[in-house]
Amino acid sequence: MRKFTCTSLVLLVLITCSAFLPKADKPKWIKLFNGKDINDWFVKIHHHEVGENFGKTFRVEDGIIKIRYDQYGDFNDQFGHLYYKVPYSYYHLKLEYRFVGELQKGAPDYTLRNSGVMFHSQDPRTMPKEQDWPISVEFQFLGGLGDSKPRPTGNMCSPGTKVVYDGKLDERHCINSRSKTYEGDQWVKAELIVLGDSLITHIINGDTVMKYSKPQIGGDVVNRYDPKIKKDGMMLKSGFIALQSEGQPIDFRNIELMDLSKK
Repeated sequence: MRKFTCTSLVLLVLITCSAFLPKADKPKWIKLFNGKDINDWFVKIHHHEVGENFGKTFRVEDGIIKIRYDQYGDFNDQFGHLYYKVPYSYYHLKLEYRFVGELQKGAPDYTLRNSGVMFHSQDPRTMPKEQDWPISVEFQFLGGLGDSKPRPTGNMCSPGTKVVYDGKLDERHCINSRSKTYEGDQWVKAELIVLGDSLITHIINGDTVMKYSKPQIGGDVVNRYDPKIKKDGMMLKSGFIALQSEGQPIDFRNIELMDLSKK
């Protein structure tokens, strides 16, 4: 029988001991929406104070967050957002959405089959009552209009912000992705990978449709904000995540997030 050398014995001890050492925790998916209520979320709607869910705009039914306007009358520019309770910086977000119903009376034409997720958003508690949009970056969702014209989804819009796209600071408010057009009321899976103030990736139904970087405060579109908050040129490293309401009924479900900051 061959004898163990000292080196072999040391290696055997190290391998045996390593089996009992604690393994590094891997990032796990956490549910931002529990399928029952929106107690972990809070509302800010234009013309209303933070926390006022005017007309039950945001409601939960059948395990779905539904955005509806049946108690509105005229839309009256009551753009709203439903914010998750804590901000994030490095993460992978995934959810499903579908457009339903008709555009609310009085809503702008551009909001037809149009919604999205705001991220790197300012804290809504810093928004005056009459501020219309949060300073944020938008992962924009668009639905086809049934006219055979391409209408990509998973686009980028920038209320009060700018991004670097294709190697340069882009001044456009919205930049289209390369996704295909999704018609009707089908569920669409959307994923967003955010790495602080560096790379941002948009994914639709498993396809990467857009990448850009260096989100920062700047530009127009946001109105009646607190000037102390809008510090043009400041890089956006983190912020709140919010579901958008702008006149088109829409459903959201299976909202989950993997925190990558500890990876």
